[in-house]
Amino acid sequence: MDLELRQLRAFVAVVEAGTFTDAAATLGMSQAAVSRAVAGLEVVLGARLLHRTTRHVRLTATGTQVLARARAVLDEVAHLRRSVERSRTELRVGYAWAAMGRHTRRIQRNWAQSHPGVPLVFVQHNSLAAGLTDGTADIAVVRRPLEDPRFATADVGLEHRLAAVSTDHTLARRRTVRLAELARYTVAMDERTGTTSLGLWPPGAEPAAVRATHGTDEWLTLIAANQAVGVTSEATAHQNPRPGVAYRRMSDAPPIEVRLAWWRDDPPAHLDDLVELTRAAYRGDR
Repeated sequence: MDLELRQLRAFVAVVEAGTFTDAAATLGMSQAAVSRAVAGLEVVLGARLLHRTTRHVRLTATGTQVLARARAVLDEVAHLRRSVERSRTELRVGYAWAAMGRHTRRIQRNWAQSHPGVPLVFVQHNSLAAGLTDGTADIAVVRRPLEDPRFATADVGLEHRLAAVSTDHTLARRRTVRLAELARYTVAMDERTGTTSLGLWPPGAEPAAVRATHGTDEWLTLIAANQAVGVTSEATAHQNPRPGVAYRRMSDAPPIEVRLAWWRDDPPAHLDDLVELTRAAYRGDR
């Protein structure tokens, strides 16, 4: 026999209500059906979960352990259902470091005008697929190649690369910065979700030292403390201003390609509209 959700629900309801009668009333089931569901769960697990008397029930030691797991499973199922319902009523756009930078508000306003019944919601998720894999996002903003064949992508625009340095750093007094100038210092990089790698520098001209970071906040904190410098997209500067951090244009670094990504076999509703709206926002830079 396979474990069934109705068995977990009945078991939890009995424990929380204190009796099979009260649990049946809570679930809208007959007392006999609740009793059969709990008994079936005990058969599936091969262990007694409840001590039964004529007036009340009491958890066994095994039942106490199963109760916590049962509640966690039911919570996950409820979360799954909420996620599916939410996907029908809003479009969630994931990003790792920044959404669309200075274009974000314009895209949100234009989207609200053209799709008033479908909110466009941006969610941060520090992963390569920016929330697509676990369902946090319906569409993701990605700024590095996404080679997973499960996902499809569309190019939407280009962004300048900026140097990020402490406001106390000597390079903060410059209007533009070159890659060779940054290479003299420790460079902070998030190689998992960031857009900077050693491949950005010519062979033989790589930074002398690299500091691995994990996410935007850690990266910014290191730079503000003048413990490292960094290179990032201009979107990071617009979305993550930080006291103690100065952003300066890179004069010799290639631009960053911005893409939208989604599940290839399950494209979300209104995908084409968002792709075109985003492309139009980036075309305004030209």
